[in-house]
Amino acid sequence: MQPADPVEFSRPLALDRISTTQHREEISATDKERADLARRFDLVSLDSLTASFTLKRVRKDLVRVKGRVSADLMQACVVTLDPIPARIDERFEVDFLEGAQPQVADLELDAEAAEAPEPAPTGWIDLGELAAEQLGLALDPYPRKADAEVPGAWRAEPAEEPATAERPNPFAVLGKLKEKKG
Repeated sequence: MQPADPVEFSRPLALDRISTTQHREEISATDKERADLARRFDLVSLDSLTASFTLKRVRKDLVRVKGRVSADLMQACVVTLDPIPARIDERFEVDFLEGAQPQVADLELDAEAAEAPEPAPTGWIDLGELAAEQLGLALDPYPRKADAEVPGAWRAEPAEEPATAERPNPFAVLGKLKEKKG
């Protein structure tokens, strides 16, 4: 049963096709998919997006996906809103637990896995969505041009120190006690 709601960049893959022998997949986004992903991630543009995957079954119900996502894109500077070119080239690894429901909390973890396996309740994974998620994780959350400065009118006024009386020294009382005894 294939997943129902395809996302902007969908390349579903049935996990029953994956064996203990490495399986390779290469995908790239079309113009429309890149435009849709640019809107999703609030990018000025997404000029290219490709991903390569190596999939291997590491046990009966666990599939390991090693991948690489590459993209050329433009983000808006958080100060000036000028476009800033960026190049993404990220490697990642994700395990998928076949038949597991998303709410499963206690999973047997694989010692070689970096994180808990992702559930794959229907026996399908979406390589396009996986690539899109990895792209989203690799994006600079606050892209800023090297010479961008916040205009002075936008800067907050320095907070003034409240006019207070001089605070007494908490050890002054001890000093007075010592003087009385001495």
